[in-house]
Amino acid sequence: MELKGRVVVVTGGTRGVGAGIARAFVSAGADVVVCARRPPEVPLEGTEFVSLDVRDPDAVHAFFGALPRLDVLVNNAGGGPFRLLADADAERHTRVIELNLLAPLTASLAAHEHLKRSKGSVVMIGSVSGSRPSPGSAAYGAAKAGLENLARSMAVEWAPDVRVNTLVVGMVRTELAHLHYGDEDGIDAVSRTVPLGRLAEPAEIGAAAVFLASDAAAYITGASLLVHGGGERPLFLDAATANKET
Repeated sequence: MELKGRVVVVTGGTRGVGAGIARAFVSAGADVVVCARRPPEVPLEGTEFVSLDVRDPDAVHAFFGALPRLDVLVNNAGGGPFRLLADADAERHTRVIELNLLAPLTASLAAHEHLKRSKGSVVMIGSVSGSRPSPGSAAYGAAKAGLENLARSMAVEWAPDVRVNTLVVGMVRTELAHLHYGDEDGIDAVSRTVPLGRLAEPAEIGAAAVFLASDAAAYITGASLLVHGGGERPLFLDAATANKET
């Protein structure tokens, strides 16, 4: 999975999963550009930072237009606050969809000519929220479901020149994990719901992204790779066990 000399752009690559992805590509020998609205608090060794709001189409097209070359685009920028549907108007939910679905589409279109010339690839960073109910993050889940479908269609339309795949990511232990899962006891409790017994590390998501972008995955396009530790242990198993014990 050597990527020496290849140019990689990671959106939202300054912290958390994005930083893990950027570091993995650096380790694979790639020249990595990370973009986000704000620079990382701690510089990522081996990367170049460019300030970019991926929700600004003009800025996105200008950024990609100025690149001399591009081999891999990782559409990682995304996220959204916990917000029940009825607690906000449609405009607020629309902003989440813009960031998680429309921005990756805009970036991919802006990067297309570069990727076509280099026979490159796009890696979408999806989520298990796109395939299950996501109360409190319904707009985010809907956007991630759309992103996965977009990637499949894009893979067909852009073949054979550009490969497009999705990493369907589960729960990841980042510097912000406590905001989602609480203190260490909360993180441990959530970890027990995962068959592998722990949350993913950002570096593991990065390794999967490098694989999909590498020649090792040369015949893989339009695919969704589940990186979720086995998913979530079905609650009915615990209920059945409890019933047997009583």
